[in-house]
Amino acid sequence: MQECVDYVVVGGGSAGCVMANRLSENGRYSVCLLEAGPADRNMWIHIPIGYGKTMFNPRLNWGFYTDPDHNMLDRRIYWPRGKTLGGSSSINGLIYIRGQKEDYDHWAELGNSGWDWDACLPYFRKLENNDLGPGPTHGTQGPLNATSIPTRHELVDALIAAANSLGIPSRKDFNTGDQRGAGYYQLTTRNGRRCSTAVAYLNPARRRSNLRIETEAQAMKILFRGKKAAAVQYRQHGKVKTLNVNREVILCAGALQSPQLLQLSGVGNAEHLTPLGIPMVHELKGVGENLQDHLQFRLIYEVSKPITTNDLLRSWSGKARMGLQWALLRGGPLAIGINQGALFCNALSNTDTRPDVQFHFGTLSADMAGGKVHDFSGCTFSVCQLRPESRGYLRVRSADPFEPPAMQPNYLATDLDRRTAIAGVRLTRKLADAQPMQTLMKGEVKPGREVQTDEEILHFCRENGATIFHPSGTAKMGPENDPMAVVDHRLAVRGLQGLRVVDASIMPTLVSGNTNVPVVMIAERAAAFVLEDALATGHAIGDDARVSCTRDKAPAENLAAAHLQDQ
Repeated sequence: MQECVDYVVVGGGSAGCVMANRLSENGRYSVCLLEAGPADRNMWIHIPIGYGKTMFNPRLNWGFYTDPDHNMLDRRIYWPRGKTLGGSSSINGLIYIRGQKEDYDHWAELGNSGWDWDACLPYFRKLENNDLGPGPTHGTQGPLNATSIPTRHELVDALIAAANSLGIPSRKDFNTGDQRGAGYYQLTTRNGRRCSTAVAYLNPARRRSNLRIETEAQAMKILFRGKKAAAVQYRQHGKVKTLNVNREVILCAGALQSPQLLQLSGVGNAEHLTPLGIPMVHELKGVGENLQDHLQFRLIYEVSKPITTNDLLRSWSGKARMGLQWALLRGGPLAIGINQGALFCNALSNTDTRPDVQFHFGTLSADMAGGKVHDFSGCTFSVCQLRPESRGYLRVRSADPFEPPAMQPNYLATDLDRRTAIAGVRLTRKLADAQPMQTLMKGEVKPGREVQTDEEILHFCRENGATIFHPSGTAKMGPENDPMAVVDHRLAVRGLQGLRVVDASIMPTLVSGNTNVPVVMIAERAAAFVLEDALATGHAIGDDARVSCTRDKAPAENLAAAHLQDQ
């Protein structure tokens, strides 16, 4: 049986849930959301600190590994990605950050009309329900909660005071476009529970008759008629199915899987795809290129007082207290997550006026993010460079849609990135040595004070650096004269019809901070573009497409054959 909808949204993550809600909101269009993972019913998704439990869960997490990176001592680095409704917003660290004003102004300067800070700000305000209250930069009527951490912690307060002693001001609000300062993060939580995009956007839309949600449905490729995206082929419960499209296919599969799907569908660099036996539909050399990520360096300290989350998690009484606080009051450490302390500042004095590093300060310690906590009182300073120069790539290895792509981050490939890494470690030590932090620091566990020279620090960074989960840029937005641009300023794939990319892939340059909220903003903007275009074309095009869809009575696999014949 042939099936047909107006819009297919591929990927039920941070962007996909937004698109599914907004496109089905007015009731005029039929929308199908395809999500490769299961529904978001696992309890650890909804408990904020629970991402330690989902970090390695193959049911909820794609669990990718990069190719060996020669800049990182040929290490393969673990890249978790959400595989459930809500996507990575269901398994991330819940940090609510937009980035710097200049990040978006730079996008516009690169030729992306309408993506400056002033143009994006209304969509940031639209998406949020911020407990700081309404104002010029904040909204309170949106679906996604921005919640201030309600309780203070002695270690975080000491970090803020130490930063003040180094000339870094305190900051209550990191989302005005100016981030410089130290303070507490806001989190995407609601009443002590995670507020993923599935919770914020999808749950209110579930009962709409024009919205269909398909879980455990992994997209395999986009099928074309000529240059028009005509259908999506996907596998669900062992069966390959095809869903025809009246209007548009919207890829929201993330910065790793959206370019993978484009390449599998014959959209990308012919020099790479043709030898793999993938028939070309349209050549766009930028698909999978321009890969960027934030690389974090985690310095671990032993704390002189038993005031850390390590101490609570090491005893049954501590665990019971945490559990009761959450169950009865929706409070305590379980309601907050791991990283509370925020710090944006300059590690290199010769950089621009924007902060060049970000700290995530956690009141616990473990050998890796999401790992088992240490058996001592510990805390973690995680520092990352905000705007790395290094660029990597993502490329399919074969025509098999179920084989993970090759991912090469190419971390620390430039002199600036290496110098910033070293400076970030040295700045961490200055913070730990400043009062009142120094009094609480019993000793540096990792890397250890014996690591002192630039060469030794850089080796530590190569040996221990890890993703902070922000891969971006692999289907970048750019003007027509940019040969590596994949989408235009309305996120339509260049040279094709009925196909857009809406996720972190489209970022031409990485934002200065966590990527989840910027992706939600991108999706809010994209939904407006799609609905504007639908209104501009009227009903005629949609009606023509419906005729095209419904007259095709042949089995679904024949559409794939037609796709090949068209080439």
